[in-house]
Amino acid sequence: MKPSRPTVADLAAYDEIIDVRSPAEYAEDHIPGAINCPVLDDAQRIQVGTLYKQVSPFEAKKIGAALVSENIARHLKERFLDRPKSWKPLIYCWRGGDRSGSMTTIFKAIGWPAGQLDGGYKAWRSHVIARLEELPQHYRFIVIGGATGSAKTRILQAIGDSGEQILDLENLANHKGSVLGVLPDSPQPSQKAFETALLKALAGLDPARPVFVEAESRKIGNLHVPEAMIERIRGGQCVAIEATLDARVTFLLKDYDYFLTRQDFLCQRLDTLRTLQSRETLGRWQQLVHDGDWPTLVGELLEQHYDPLYQRSQDRNYAGMQDSGSFPTDDLSVDGIKRLATAIIHSRTAQIA
Repeated sequence: MKPSRPTVADLAAYDEIIDVRSPAEYAEDHIPGAINCPVLDDAQRIQVGTLYKQVSPFEAKKIGAALVSENIARHLKERFLDRPKSWKPLIYCWRGGDRSGSMTTIFKAIGWPAGQLDGGYKAWRSHVIARLEELPQHYRFIVIGGATGSAKTRILQAIGDSGEQILDLENLANHKGSVLGVLPDSPQPSQKAFETALLKALAGLDPARPVFVEAESRKIGNLHVPEAMIERIRGGQCVAIEATLDARVTFLLKDYDYFLTRQDFLCQRLDTLRTLQSRETLGRWQQLVHDGDWPTLVGELLEQHYDPLYQRSQDRNYAGMQDSGSFPTDDLSVDGIKRLATAIIHSRTAQIA
């Protein structure tokens, strides 16, 4: 009988996880902790695939075998010669086929107890999707709401610094959650990588303790929050930050200070609002950017764009926010944020007790 291959459930039994897919495949998403040792790089993978389609599978396999052998030999010399005989690596490719099979065969011939992941990355991806459907139901969320500029993310992080459990979706998505939330020179992860990071974060939480999270929409930048996750959050207990307009403007001027030196980038982001705002309004905001009148710009963006959107979104998606505990403030400084975090923790702890 052919021995069974290790599955996703066996990941912890291995000393190291090796992803032999191309760098581009690895960059899109990979099993957490896996190192990338491609047996075909991006260009070589295209070369072999083109031969397979345009010439013949036989010709593709010949050149493919030569390239794979050269790459495995290089990885052996550069990365693995110091591994002891007891070292137990797990190797995977796209679907557990030839690429991972080649390295596994060689490693086993050397004497290492190597495993080839059954189903490869596709099995991991199926695992992520299934777990993100089921896992959110095990957690009790306390949802922090508040209009744009209320320092919700900073308050959430301060709650985490106090020892409470948090789920920082915007950090995982590398985005601040609004049309101006794009972080310059720092792209978002792929949807698959975001979901892998989300699963890892969820799996590290204790279901017996509450989890603080920010009120989010279904999309954070270009990324979609999984349906089961967003529905569970929307069913959580709500707390509302009610910060004054002046406090929000002051906070945003500090939190988005990188826009002050990237005026062209800011104008490009404002231009994406053309389906929601009139040409005259956008023209005025563009002029405020060029004039450097940041307080006026931020105040108008909040009052004319973000606040109406926020109100409609909360009425539709977070109806419980209307009956939630509210935390008014005119201070969103570092110390003010810490005080709000402490007050929210004490309020929620008292309710649970």
